[in-house]
Amino acid sequence: MKLSILTPESEVFQGETDYLKVPAALGPMEVLKNHAPIVTSLRAGEVVFKQGGSTRKITITGGFLEVSHNNGVLLADSAK
Repeated sequence: MKLSILTPESEVFQGETDYLKVPAALGPMEVLKNHAPIVTSLRAGEVVFKQGGSTRKITITGGFLEVSHNNGVLLADSAK
């Protein structure tokens, strides 16, 4: 799945991922390749994704996630 993590200031990440876990508004949510299309709001917390054999973590303060056709766009208020 192609993932883009964006803030109003910059592009934090863009690349292929095997796994994505986000702090969705109603609780943690995991996204894998071929996930059904979805749009969800995000609360503050940790975004975890796997790229190849390594796991990366980014802390966000909230935002939105849209997944469609193996493309994910995460719009975060801020990310570290």
